Amino acid sequence: MTTPQRPLNSGFGAHSTATEVLAGIDLTGKLAIVTGGYSGLGLETTRALAAAGAHVVVPARRPILATEALGDEAEVAALDLADLDSVRTFADNFLATGRGIDIMVNSAGVMASPETRVGPGWELQFAANHLGHFALVNRLWPALTGRDARVVSVSSRGHFLSDIRWEDPQFANGYDKWQAYGQSKTANVLFAVHLDAIGREHGVRAFALHPGAIMTPLARHIPLEEQIANGWADEEGNPVDPSFKTVPEGAATQVWAATSPQLAGMGGVYLEDCEIAEVGGSVVEHRGVAAYAVDPASAERLWGLSAQLTGVDLLVRR
Repeated sequence: MTTPQRPLNSGFGAHSTATEVLAGIDLTGKLAIVTGGYSGLGLETTRALAAAGAHVVVPARRPILATEALGDEAEVAALDLADLDSVRTFADNFLATGRGIDIMVNSAGVMASPETRVGPGWELQFAANHLGHFALVNRLWPALTGRDARVVSVSSRGHFLSDIRWEDPQFANGYDKWQAYGQSKTANVLFAVHLDAIGREHGVRAFALHPGAIMTPLARHIPLEEQIANGWADEEGNPVDPSFKTVPEGAATQVWAATSPQLAGMGGVYLEDCEIAEVGGSVVEHRGVAAYAVDPASAERLWGLSAQLTGVDLLVRR
């Protein structure tokens, strides 16, 4: 069943925390994978899921730092999402353990980075934020099927900054860091739309979401001068925008997406503030999802492009 892009009156909101949305939910015996689960929102998500009883696996580009941040709260393994060989190695090693995946939160990402090329010349943000996660989920597919699993893609309101640039997705003809970020976040939403369409008959549902505006290490590529000019921070780097959330508030929507019984039997939708968003809004209205980001035809087209670029497609494997 296709889930309508309409609020369901969850009872939570912008200031609910990850701990609050998990109240009364027991994840004992569940296994979760949280990419980027050792910093910012990912770290808060890891800790919240672990506190509710889940065994959490954190794939990390910097496994030493991840182990220092997490201690014995999670299992850490090496993974660089911008390197498809690394993605394959992580997935093969995980599948070899014979374990299943109940929750997968694609939280790792990069924002507004300087122009950087990876792999066969791919633009970094599209590669790390979307293509790496696409390849990872496709390779882990056997561990996801048949167990009421959820795959959660952390997108952003920044998706309003750009649709998929079908004629030049790698920005070969001029780079703009914010358009590149916007395209990658649109890709996160479209990926969830088509993954859900494919996965629902196999017990896999997918969601995408905007966590809110939060001051985390994700903003490391944005100069302080730019943050001040945008009204986000003061001269000391402290957030001044009243719409900014705390980290526990920012992690709430992805935790809600991953675990809430309110979303049972649903999927393929974009969430915000622990709620299903409505189609519409804009990057400055602090609400909504762009129609192009939840368009099923575009989602299927992006799936095909991503499979072509990565050489991985669960549809072919199946």
